[in-house]
Amino acid sequence: MINEREKSMHVEVQPHIRIGEIEAKYALLPGDPGRVERVARYLDDPREVAYNREYRSVLGRYRGIPVLVISTGIGGPSVGIAVEELRRIGVTTMIRIGSCGALQPGIRLGDLVIANGAVRNDGTSDTYIERGYPAVPNADLLMTLLKTVKGLGFPYVCGLVRSHDSFYTDREEEIDRFWEVKGIVASDMETAALFVIGGLRKLRVASILNVVVEAEGELERGINQYVEEGNMSATGEEREIELALKTIFADANQK
Repeated sequence: MINEREKSMHVEVQPHIRIGEIEAKYALLPGDPGRVERVARYLDDPREVAYNREYRSVLGRYRGIPVLVISTGIGGPSVGIAVEELRRIGVTTMIRIGSCGALQPGIRLGDLVIANGAVRNDGTSDTYIERGYPAVPNADLLMTLLKTVKGLGFPYVCGLVRSHDSFYTDREEEIDRFWEVKGIVASDMETAALFVIGGLRKLRVASILNVVVEAEGELERGINQYVEEGNMSATGEEREIELALKTIFADANQK
């Protein structure tokens, strides 16, 4: 029989990510379920936890620290569901490891973008709170990321990104040029939702993006090349994984 204390400690299996009790306080959030397997190669004793819809998860250890890796699919709604359900099972620190298109010249394939804020051009963050609420990462986690990436020597840019909800409107080039002249460095589809929900729920969140399309490049061609691997975008993916894991190790040892 379960006593009252055990009942209060019990964590229900979450309906979408299909995870309940878990020891990890840290989670990496790639978009692509296929990337989960690639992150698992960096972990000790990785084991698959669940795979439901776009949410594929693996639990392992990085230098002794439990780390959950869970894919979030494409866009703000699915990343929002993952963040909320991860919070319910006790995850407190989440780092997105995603892809982006550069908006500024000089940012090359495989470079990393570390977001210090996001333009809220997504619908998900709007459902949570008015536009005046900022989409920003946890300051301590951001500082640890920056210190770690400098030590690794990876090419990176730290700046503002834009999160949006579609690749295929009739105004994509016009929209990109508008935000380019405003100094926005890159665009993705998830960072704003992660930052807003993380802030409202008092979670520690950050976002590392791998450039898969240059500002002068063609969107569909760049994404196809990334999926096919074997180019600088694949190198960038390896860099962002290493950066995220080493940041987790540094963060855990600061406490």
